[in-house]
Amino acid sequence: MNKIIDLYHGSDHIITKPEYGVGKINNDYGLGFYCTISPNLAKEWAVDDNRNGYANHYKLDTTSLKHLNLNNGEYHILNWLAMLLENRIFDISTPIASQARDYIITNYLPSYKDYDIITGYRADDSYFSFARAFLNNTISLADLEQSMMLGELGEQVVIISRQAFEQLEYRGNEEAFSNIYYPLKKNRDDKARNNYQKIKNNSGIDGTYILDILREGWTNDDARLRRILSGRR
Repeated sequence: MNKIIDLYHGSDHIITKPEYGVGKINNDYGLGFYCTISPNLAKEWAVDDNRNGYANHYKLDTTSLKHLNLNNGEYHILNWLAMLLENRIFDISTPIASQARDYIITNYLPSYKDYDIITGYRADDSYFSFARAFLNNTISLADLEQSMMLGELGEQVVIISRQAFEQLEYRGNEEAFSNIYYPLKKNRDDKARNNYQKIKNNSGIDGTYILDILREGWTNDDARLRRILSGRR
């Protein structure tokens, strides 16, 4: 990551001064200010059907900040999933899913709470179909990886610490028009749902499932876990 980066936050209103400690605690990586390096992606996140929004633009000086990048080749899909399971609200309705959730958090959760900023995939609500299916032993690990790569979730940069918030400099905004960006947003969501159905329908007995991981006791450094690299999808 460059020392000074441009970030964009999609919202239904202009935010000149993001506030530390404000927001939803059940986001992907917990409480924070969720941004992207893509102004167009921020515009998709900003709009809804018949509602315009704004891509708020900021400069962030990362010189003195601790950065956790889940897509730098050091981490794998279960590290990412462990963070979602700890922070997002999941419907855990079967004994397998409950055991899988506990195992993933215990064995694969990165130590992330002391970082200032986090970079990683963004999980739209539609993608929780993949996560739930994996926890319920319905799709394989390879299916889960494929779904994340095909889905074009987009990469987000999350401002976590007070120190990081203090380094944000507001640089203006661009209006996002619903008639332009909502169809793009809907297309992304539809693509995710279609991918889920295709992957679920084609999932067979071959491959590694969560029950295999539990029975074999896979550790975080298992060589069979593929590392995530930005741009791989």
